[in-house]
Amino acid sequence: MAAASRLSTRVLLVCAAIGVATGLLGAVAGWVTPAVIAGIPVIYGFVLGVHVIPGIISQEVLRLPLVALITHVLAALVSSAVAPQFALSFLGTALLFGGIQEGVAALTRYRVWRSWRFFISALIIGAVIAVAVGFIAHLSTMAPWAGVAYLVLAVLGPVAWTAVALAIGAALRRTGVGRVPGHR
Repeated sequence: MAAASRLSTRVLLVCAAIGVATGLLGAVAGWVTPAVIAGIPVIYGFVLGVHVIPGIISQEVLRLPLVALITHVLAALVSSAVAPQFALSFLGTALLFGGIQEGVAALTRYRVWRSWRFFISALIIGAVIAVAVGFIAHLSTMAPWAGVAYLVLAVLGPVAWTAVALAIGAALRRTGVGRVPGHR
C-alpha cells in the first residue's frame, strides 16, 4: 500500500488529536522557557525535550510513515496559537524532531517498533539539544558541575519524555485508537 493511501482521514484525525493535546503541552514549555533560562538554565534542555512527545505517541499508536512529522507540525501550529512569540521556534523544532524520528523509523523501513528504536531517536535529539542549546545557555560561564548537569539533562530530557510518550502511546494503542483497517 502506498504511503499516501495510508494517510486516511482516520489517520489524519488521530494525528490531529495527538497534535492538539501535545501542542498545548509544547505551548506550556514555551511559556516557561524564559523563566527557566533566566533562573535555572541547566534544565532548559530537559524542558525542550518535551517536544519529542507528538512524534513518539503518533508513531507508537499508528506505526506508519510520516505520522511523526505530520503530528509534530500540527502540534507546533497549536503551540504557536497559544504562544505566538515562539511560532518559528515551534515550527523549526517540529521539523527537526519529526524529521529525526521519521529518519530513524525509515532506517528500519518502518518495520521495527520496539522501544529501543524510539530511544535511538531520543538520544540523537538529546545530542542535538545539548549542542544547540549549549550556545544559548553559555556553558562556558557556568560552574563545571552545572555544565555537566546541563549536558546530561539535555540528553536525558528527550529520553525521559520518550518513555512517557511511549507509555501514553501504548495505552492509546491498547484502546484501539490507532487501529487502521488492513494494518497490523
